[in-house]
Amino acid sequence: MPSLDYKRILLVHPLGAGAGMAASDIARKANLMPPLGLACIAAYLEREGFKADLLDFNADPDAARLLPEYLREHRPSLVGFSCTTASFLDGIRLAANIKTLQPETRTVFGGPHVSALGPALLEKFTDMEASVIGEGEAVMAELMKTEGDADAWASVKGLAYRQDGQVRFNGFRTEQLPLDDLPFPAYEKLPGYPDRYTLPIFSYPRTPNASCISSRGCPYECSYCDRSVFGRTFRFNSPGYVYEHMSYLRRRFGIRHLNFYDDQFTLHRGRVEELMKKLIDRPLGMTFNCAARAEKLDPALLALMKQAGAWMISLGIETGDPELLSQHRKQSDLSMLRDKIREIKRAGLRVKGLVMLGLPGETETSIRKSMDYVLSLPLNDLNIAKFTPFPGTPLYAGIHERGRFDENWEKMDCMHFLFVPEGIRLDRLQALFQEFYKRHFTRTRILLGYVAMLWQSPDSWLRFLKNLKAFLSFAFSNRRWGTPPDKSKSLQQN
Repeated sequence: MPSLDYKRILLVHPLGAGAGMAASDIARKANLMPPLGLACIAAYLEREGFKADLLDFNADPDAARLLPEYLREHRPSLVGFSCTTASFLDGIRLAANIKTLQPETRTVFGGPHVSALGPALLEKFTDMEASVIGEGEAVMAELMKTEGDADAWASVKGLAYRQDGQVRFNGFRTEQLPLDDLPFPAYEKLPGYPDRYTLPIFSYPRTPNASCISSRGCPYECSYCDRSVFGRTFRFNSPGYVYEHMSYLRRRFGIRHLNFYDDQFTLHRGRVEELMKKLIDRPLGMTFNCAARAEKLDPALLALMKQAGAWMISLGIETGDPELLSQHRKQSDLSMLRDKIREIKRAGLRVKGLVMLGLPGETETSIRKSMDYVLSLPLNDLNIAKFTPFPGTPLYAGIHERGRFDENWEKMDCMHFLFVPEGIRLDRLQALFQEFYKRHFTRTRILLGYVAMLWQSPDSWLRFLKNLKAFLSFAFSNRRWGTPPDKSKSLQQN
């Protein structure tokens, strides 16, 4: 049998729950995002002299067939998985298959779920041989350089692994890679890119479109967000780097609209101003969306962003009950948020509101307050996520004291009410969720807004009509009323 190729690694993006129903998954029809983290790692490893391939089970219908073929042909020394909570067990299943087909290949896991729960996962899941705690580029490069020598793994910071039946953790990395020193993600390693990947329906004007990350981390300490990978720091690419990244996407793939997947795109005002001026002085023929904190926006900045090509801004509302919001987020000011939404609209930009239902402390009264508040706002679009207490969030440790929690990892995707706060029943919570969506999407102004999408986002309408039967079935099911979920920003786990 040929020996392993110690210069080659396969990076895998697992599908998650319902792997056998992927073709009919409505969320994937409405929004399919590329695994940008793995694409970043692949590009870094290639620059370091290794061969990195990428298999996306979430997007590639041939992935299950391709995996054993790839193992036989290329015999990679490592297979790396990047997992959210919902996709982790599917990653374990795939790792078990790999160990059956090619036992000598090592399996390494990373991503938010792994960083949140740390070395303890290795004690339970034997097909997982190592885990990356934190950012992955430098750790994976050092692992590849060991050429399979398990004894050398002891020197790799940020790595937990199993040796002689014992789980060992080498400690956290103290140095972080400068983001401007990193190569652009290896988009070309994603089969079918960019056409196979789609932004949320009705959230873009033109195609081809794509997602991009220009910063890492978030300094805020919201109770519902997992920051296990990047911590509470905020690092960002320089305006020049971001401009060149956008230019590369335009030249290489013809991208015409970009969604910045940053948690807080406008956090550093000077960076945004300089980038916008570059886009105005040297237009790329691209529009873009981003997410922002309301207090980091003002009319002058919004006008500059509009001139540079901004199309839509997403704002985290979370809840319209001020008392509940203050329990979970600092600097909570719903009056200020209302004013900022009006400023965004006056600047000629679309605005999407992001709401969560079912936070600890939620009651029917708080949900009614949220409905009244949100429906009074001039939003263009709305996404309501079902609160999920992910590992790594401040709420996770004491969540069982705040209500009933069914910790079913495969369903922890913000599309199921696995946590039910004290004082409210699950069936009532679900009914209020559906009522919230129905009240929003049956309003004349909202319906006319979607009619306007015929010329503002014609591709969205084509996608909607192509999948009309599936969308309508989803809309009137017991799971949700309204448009399918925007996974790009509804998840609290990144």
